Amino acid sequence: GGSEKILRSFDQAQDAAAKMRTRGQMHPVGDPSRLFEDTSGNMDVPGPGCEHTGAGFGLSRQGILSDPMVSNLAMAYGSSLASQGKSIVGQNIDRFIPVSKLKYYFAVDTIYVGKKLGLLIFPYMHQNWEVRYQQDSPVAPRVEVNAPDLYIPAMAFITYLLVAGFALGTQNRFSPEVLGMQASSALIWLIIEVLAILLSLYLVTVNTDLTTIDLIAFAGYKYVGMITGVVAGLIFGRTGYYIALGWCCISIVVFMIRTLRLKILSEAAAEGVLVRGARNQLRMYLTMAIAAVQPIFMYWLTFHLVR
Repeated sequence: GGSEKILRSFDQAQDAAAKMRTRGQMHPVGDPSRLFEDTSGNMDVPGPGCEHTGAGFGLSRQGILSDPMVSNLAMAYGSSLASQGKSIVGQNIDRFIPVSKLKYYFAVDTIYVGKKLGLLIFPYMHQNWEVRYQQDSPVAPRVEVNAPDLYIPAMAFITYLLVAGFALGTQNRFSPEVLGMQASSALIWLIIEVLAILLSLYLVTVNTDLTTIDLIAFAGYKYVGMITGVVAGLIFGRTGYYIALGWCCISIVVFMIRTLRLKILSEAAAEGVLVRGARNQLRMYLTMAIAAVQPIFMYWLTFHLVR
């Protein structure tokens, strides 16, 4: 019995020694001169728990994004931001370019365009020049031939440039630079004309419902006569040009006087009563001056296109 206890004690001592050797291999002893071991090299090594924590965080984030309630809230917030941005942009655009008003000037149809072109070329037989109103606002041009529009001036301006390019091409004088100068010159003269009319109305202190867009429309109607004159010049030569342009110049003067007198002159002058007073005479002179300047621009912008 004593020998068995001695052998068991010896085995336990061997096991303890083996464990001490294994622990010494796993954790080597450092330099005895150091008081503390250098453990900075092990700081970048993530523990087994860290990987599990990162994976859990990624899974939780994906779960949040895939939640239908969260996605619906994000979509609603994005749509509200888009609607607010659209309203802000629309308000800023309307401040400088009245888009809602421009829609009125392009509310035309084929019947209106045909009648208006006939009125610009032959205005002598037209009797009623007043614009009808509905609930304190003028009716659309497609139902009122006397209403100003921007469709005919815009299309006439573009057609004028095309006809000018064709005329220059028949004379071997066409080039993109020359056509660009032609377009710039016509546009600059139009802007100068409208600004001069606005300044004159301000100086004469005319209380009128004429807007800047109305003046652009009336000033742009001259391009119809200019196109007619250039086309006649291309077909019949300079004689046809002068005859057609002269007719269109007289027509545009009559058209402008009969149209603008209802806007610029007083109600008494619009009804045909004798104009009296210095202010009414200034308004009458201003109306005639606006009408008289149209043939000057028509000739100045077309005489060099026909030879």
